[in-house]
Parts: sequence; structure tokens; C-alpha cells
Amino acid sequence: MPKNANIRSVLIIGSGPIIIGQACEFDYSGSQAARSIREEGIEVALINSNPATIMTDPINADYVYLKPLEKKSIVEILEKHRQMGKPIDAVLPTMGGQTALNLAIDCDKAGVWEKYDVKIIGVDIKAIETTEDREKFRLLMLQLDAGVCKGRTARSFLEGKEIAQEIGFPLVIRPSFTLGGTGGGFVNTPEEFDKALTNGLHASPVHEVLVEQSVMGWKEYELELLRDGNGNFIIVCSIENFDPMGIHTGDSITVAPAMTLPDTLYQKMRDLAIKVMNGIGQFAGGCNIQFSVNPETDDIIVIEVNPRVSRSSALASKATGYPIAKIAAKMAIGYNLDELINPITGTTSAFFEPAIDYVIVKVPRWNFDKFPGSDRSLGLQMKSVGETMGIGRNFQEALQKACQSLEIRRNGLGADGRELTDINALKQSLAHPSWNRLFHIYDAFKAGMSFRTIRQLTKIDPWFLHQIEELIELEREIEQYDLDDVPAELIRTAKQKGYADRQLAHLLQVKESKIYQYRQDHNIRRVYKCVDTCAAEFEAKTPYYYSTFNNQLPITQDRPEPVSDLPGNESVRSDRKKVVILGSGPNRIGQGIEFDYSCVHGVLAAKEAGYETIMINCNPETVSTDPDVADKLYFEPVFWEHVHAIIMHEQPEGVIVQLGGQTALKMAEKLTRYGIKIIGTSWEALDLAEDRGLFSDMLRKLDIPYPKFGTVRESEAAIELSRDLGFPLLVRPSYVLGGQSMKIVINETELEQHVMKILSDIPDNNILLDHFLENAIEAEADAICDGENVYIIGIMEHIEPAGIHSGDSYALLPPFDLSEAVIGQIEEYTKKIAVALKTVGLINIQFAIKDEKVYVIEANPRASRTVPFICKAYQEPYVNYATKVMLGANKVTDFTFKPVKKGYAIKIPVFSFNKFPNVNKELGPEMKSTGEGIYFIDDLHDDFFLKVYSERNLYLSR
Repeated sequence: MPKNANIRSVLIIGSGPIIIGQACEFDYSGSQAARSIREEGIEVALINSNPATIMTDPINADYVYLKPLEKKSIVEILEKHRQMGKPIDAVLPTMGGQTALNLAIDCDKAGVWEKYDVKIIGVDIKAIETTEDREKFRLLMLQLDAGVCKGRTARSFLEGKEIAQEIGFPLVIRPSFTLGGTGGGFVNTPEEFDKALTNGLHASPVHEVLVEQSVMGWKEYELELLRDGNGNFIIVCSIENFDPMGIHTGDSITVAPAMTLPDTLYQKMRDLAIKVMNGIGQFAGGCNIQFSVNPETDDIIVIEVNPRVSRSSALASKATGYPIAKIAAKMAIGYNLDELINPITGTTSAFFEPAIDYVIVKVPRWNFDKFPGSDRSLGLQMKSVGETMGIGRNFQEALQKACQSLEIRRNGLGADGRELTDINALKQSLAHPSWNRLFHIYDAFKAGMSFRTIRQLTKIDPWFLHQIEELIELEREIEQYDLDDVPAELIRTAKQKGYADRQLAHLLQVKESKIYQYRQDHNIRRVYKCVDTCAAEFEAKTPYYYSTFNNQLPITQDRPEPVSDLPGNESVRSDRKKVVILGSGPNRIGQGIEFDYSCVHGVLAAKEAGYETIMINCNPETVSTDPDVADKLYFEPVFWEHVHAIIMHEQPEGVIVQLGGQTALKMAEKLTRYGIKIIGTSWEALDLAEDRGLFSDMLRKLDIPYPKFGTVRESEAAIELSRDLGFPLLVRPSYVLGGQSMKIVINETELEQHVMKILSDIPDNNILLDHFLENAIEAEADAICDGENVYIIGIMEHIEPAGIHSGDSYALLPPFDLSEAVIGQIEEYTKKIAVALKTVGLINIQFAIKDEKVYVIEANPRASRTVPFICKAYQEPYVNYATKVMLGANKVTDFTFKPVKKGYAIKIPVFSFNKFPNVNKELGPEMKSTGEGIYFIDDLHDDFFLKVYSERNLYLSR
């Protein structure tokens, strides 16, 4: 059936601030859905309180409401649209994760949708309730004759104890209606059970938990489905968890397509998935189903069903190139699969199951170092803050690429001399998984632990373990040679298995550049393949590429041909002028979705300025890795070797590094050394801002105050310097992100301990000691500069005193109690510094104010966390303007700035401390928040502001 003509306007509910368990995959889904619905001539209104996302940008919707995700906001929007004569006809709650679904259910129960005559599309409320209510779900599975764990729902402590007695240990506890496995866990003994049951009952908003048999160690699979209103189904993708049952799927390494699933079992799983989806309701939309398989008997049980787009559907979309959210949104407004075209090919039907001729590996990214004392073990509660995805022609290549993307100072999986060799520590790690278990499996093989022991401790499928064991065997073979006599075929094999030149350089004990040269001399070169959803059966219209060495080039050649001419290469270089935009890699604390926002706007601005845009990024959750955004997307690690190869192939005018956070900035020095032009602020200026000595010399010449400081490299010198600077001191390593390892110390003992810790974590680093200004007010300014002219886009005042990281503080735009004299100093210093650093593009400067005097703390000549916030608050596309300035297409004076200034916008930090219950929740110079919200107030008498202001000193710690 074609689209529903009665739907003229749709409200999409977003997912709110980013927390562990619900990240920017919903920004991607929501953005795609909004564009998809607008293509049909339907008006889109959108509610989300997250200012850092592309989803809440005016480019995506007709009406954007940056309001709290609560019933009151929904009623205000529906009322406003009714009064405008443009009533909302339908609501789509499946694109905003659990937050959106819960809000839709609340409004349904309160009769809001019925009162305003709004139809819920894309999902069936009964289906949500069935899948979220553990007991209803269990009973339905039994009715459908689908295997399910033995268990029952407990609504009280006593009932839980009785169920445990019935089933026997080990058990698993799953609270109803929670996100990211919150409150869930495995219980092996009666002693652990009481505490776990109490926690679970408290974590569930309806105070119910499912107590069921543990299937820990079984294999885990997921299927991603789409179903239309006619009952047509497609399975978009099968996903296999590398980690067995017992680890939340968001914390598991996952592989697509499933590697160890025999076809007979896959067909059985497909049939079961279709039966289950039909059983939960007859709605059109996406669905993710998780299964567990007993490795001994091949019995299949259904673990859970998400009748909405999810983290896995973002991954499946990027893995296959099939835009699940886009198609699901079209089906929500009435289309059937056979009426839609697959946007990737532009010719084939969307009613066509993707076929992939490559392998995808997703590896999560954790941030445990931000939560000292946290429980680092992985279990049913998700703890990762982001993820990275590698694409390769085989599992090993994809795995190495995913590991190269993690940014944890590793060059891939091993081959870097950082192995753990203590057998007892390895056994402990394999049996009790944490973030580094994958690396420790490699280390265990290298240390000579038997295959049988590794298998017994990890319960990981033998096929995956053999893949890692093979890497060790290959390395041993390579290590027998020198670079002069190593067979070229052996190096080619290593490259086909995903090894970076840096890893091979380590194995052969030479410099990375020697391996690169060896490869050029022997014609061992990467080609680019297209992600096309149909295993090259049809031509793809979307230029979406990954690299591989799986091409049989002659081993030697007099003159290497251009990559475009190599056999097997599918990425042909055009003659247009091009620009490369470097993305920000996996999300982590200190570098989140705000840089994705900046990258997307950078791409759109460069297109407007007449450039072909080339995006490089490896984060499957983001809008920047949507093949619709840039002219060409390379889904590759933001890792030197991969970035350099793409630049050599594409020959761009230059590279934009200031939109992708620290990840992209770290490339600036090497790009400059290799003669590759950086578009915008030069590396020399970026380095000057990071080098505290040089930066302070510059401030002195400009007559700008700054806190007294010094630089040391060992603890004795630090104590010596502290006597001159005076306590308290702010101690930090240079070149770090999100205040990593920053601390305020108040005496020599603390100073010595912290300096020793930094040196053990980051050897050979300069350590900065600043005199800490106590009881100072903190403020920051963002500006655009073209090298001569400066426009300040916004000044924000932090509510908490200086000492709490800017990412963790509440802040008001514009400032709420700074005097005109202070604001004058901030404006003057911002302009002076931006010009002195020869900034071309964006700059963020942080200030401390004490006794009406303004001190400069630091300057970052790049897009900052606060830029998207200011863009949303003032309703101006500042990143667009800044990118055009970087490209030299415009001067700052070419733009007419018209910010909408009304009242105040408050930046609200959001934390995920509930994932780490035993961790100190105090705040200091090291950032801990996972996301942020925006809240608008008319004046300073607002109750919310008064409450936050009264608590401003509550959490300040050292």
C-alpha cells in the first residue's frame, strides 16, 4: 500500500542526552528517519533535549523542539501545532531508544495521544509492553513454542527467593523496563542472591525482575529484521557475538555476518524470528531479536526482542549498507517493502536481503580509567561508552582494523611488545572478562597457554580462537627473517590479515617507513572495495568504501600504477577539487557526538563551497558515517597508515583536522611532515597552543594574565617547582583529552604520588604544574577567526567554581553575573589570542576570573564541545561559516550574524554513575560526564537555575 494520505505531519521523539547504553546510534536513526519522512512531503516535528546532535539541527526537521523529554513537553508541542492549524497526525517513537519508547507509553497511558488524535506509527504499544515485561514475554514465547530460559517474574523479595529455590543456581536476574541491562546480573550462590535481587527490584521502574536459569557460556546471535504492513519480511543481517552469553551485547565484540552458524541452524533461527515477530504484533517496522544457542546440543532459545531500531540496527545498517531507519520510517507511514527502492543501488527493490562479501567486526570502547575504583568486570550491565567497526575481506583483517581504531595506544591486536606474560594474571583475565580480554587471548597464545585451557576459560567458539592462534603462528614465521630476506608473499599475507606497517616494523625490528617502502617496491598495495548491499551483483550508487589487500597484484613492478588503475579497485578518483574531513573515531568521555555534529556540518559547507567531500571515520553509530552525507565515505580507522593511503589515492587540496576532536588533531603534525596541506589553522599554531611554555610566552607578549606555571619531567623537579608556584596546584600531562589524569594537589606528598602515576601511565610526557586559582569563576568563549578578523559566537559562564572540568559543569549562555569590565577583558583576550595563533576556523578559550581580573587557562584552536550548544541556542550554523573560512571561500566579515538571543540556555552535564555504583561521584579537573542536555530559561528567577546554583560547590573535589 502506498503512503498513508492521512499523515501530513509526524512527531519524532529523540533519545535525550547520551548515557552508557543509549548513545549516538539514535542520533543516526532519528536523523535518517526525519529525512526519509520529509522526502515524502510530510512535515516533521522533532523533540530531543540533546544539543550536540545532528538530529536536533534545523536541516533535519521543519520544527525542532529542544525540550526535556517529558509528558509536559509533548502536550505543549501538540497544543502549539493544533493552534497553528497544523496538528500533529502521528508520532514515531521507535527512533529514540528506550527513552522515546517509555515516553510514548507514558503519554499513551495518560490519554495524550487519544486527546490530540495522534496515531502511534512504526510500533505497537502492546508489542513494546510484551517485550519489555519479562513475564509477559516469557509466557508468549512458551505459547509460540519458542525456546526460553526457565524462570518467572518476581514482584517482591520473598517471591524472588522462592523462584530461586525452584530453579536452582546459577541464575540470572533481569529487571523489567531498564536500559543497557541496568540492575541485571549473574548469581552463582545463595549468598550473592539477596543483594542482586534487591538491586534488581530497585533498578526496575515497575519493581519487577525476571529470575531465570543462567545460560552463561552459550553462544549468542542476533538477527536484524524488517517487516512491512503486508507481512513481508527481510532479514537484513545476522550478527554473532564473539563473546559467549554472559556479557551484554553492547560490551561484546560482534561479527557480521555470523561466522559459526551452520545454514540449517540459521534457517531454523530465521523461521523462529519471523514466528516471534508475528507473535508480538502486526506492526510495520524494524526489530532486533537475540538468540542463544547451546553449543553442545544446538538448542535455540530467545533471549530478548527489541521492536524498534537499536544499537544493533545502526551497526547492521553500516555493516550491510542497507539504511534500516530510512526504510523503517517509510514503512511507518504506510509503504510496503516491495514499493520501495534500495537507496544504495538506486535500482533494486528494498525487498531484497543484503548479501555481503566481506566481514564486519565491532569492538566496544570503554573508559574505565575515568572511574577509579570501578568494577571493571563485564556482565549483563553495559559499560562501554562507544564502539569502533572494522571492515575486511576476512575476520582477521576486520579484527585488526577495529583494534587499530580504538585509540588506546595499540597498533592493532598485539605485535607491539605490550603483551602480558604472567600466566596466572592471564588465566584470571580470561575467566573474568574485562575490556582487555581480547588482547589477553592473544597474549595467552603467545605465552604458550594451550588451546584447550583458553577455550575452557573463555567459552569462546573454537573457530574464533583458531583465528587468533593463526596470527601468532604467522608472527613467529615473520620473526625468523630480516627485512632484507623476508619473502614478499609473507608480508602480503600479513597485510591481508590486517597487520599495520607499524606491527610488521615491530616484528622485523625496523622503522615503519621501511615497511612502507618495502611494500611499494614489491607492489603490495591496498585497493578500495565498495559496500554495496548486494555482494557486487548490482552496481552501487552510494560511494562507500573500505580497503583491503585481497587482490593478487604481481609481486614486483617497475612503476607502481595509480590505485584507480589497480585490478580489483572500485574507488575511482575524480578530477574535482577535493577536501578530506577526518572524523573523531569511537565515542569516549571527553570526545563525543558533538564532533560528529561538527564533521557533518563541515562536509555540507565544503559541498556548498564546490568541493568533493571525502569523510574518513570508523564509528558505526554516527551520522558522519552515513553514506548519504559526504560525496565519498571511507569506513576506515582514523589511524595514520589508512589516512595516508586514502590521501595518496584521492590527492585532495588538503585535510580538515579541527572538526574531529583530538583524534583528528593528533594527525596534524604527521600530515605537515609529509607535505600534506592542513586546511584552516596550521599544525604550528595547534602545537603552540598545546605547548604550555610557548603559549605562555605568547600571552606574556600580548600582556594577557595567566596562572603561574612550570613544566617538569620527574617528581623531584616537581617538588622543587611547587615551592616557587605555591599550593594548591593543578597537575596534568600535556596533549590529553577530557582532562585525562588532571588533578588538584594540596601538598608535596600528593604532588609526588600524582607525578609518579602520570609517568607510569604516560612515560616521557611533559607534566604541567599550574598555580590553581581557588574560588575563581570559570568562563569560556568560542570564536571564528580568518587570521585577521574575529567573531565571538558565544561566551558561557560556568555555574560551578573553577576546578571542575568544563565538560562536567553546568554553564549559562550568555554569562549571568559577570561585570561588563570582565566581559570586555574576555572579548579582548579572545580576539588577541585568535589572531596571534593565526587561527583560521574555530577556537575555544577558557578563562578563570578572580577579583575582577581575567586569567587565560588554555586555548584550543579547533571545534569544541560547546560549539553545537551555541549553534542550537542562537540558531546559527556557525560550523558552516567556520568551514568556509577554513577553505578560504569566505572571510569572517562576509557573514551577517543574526543570533536569536532570548533569556538563557543552560548546558546540563549528564553522568552514567549508575553503571559504577561504588565510584566516587565527586567532580574535579578530569571529565566524567557522558553527555549533555540543553534547557532554556527566561530569567534567573527560574526554579531549575536556582536549585543548580545553590548546589554549585557540592561536588567539587580534587
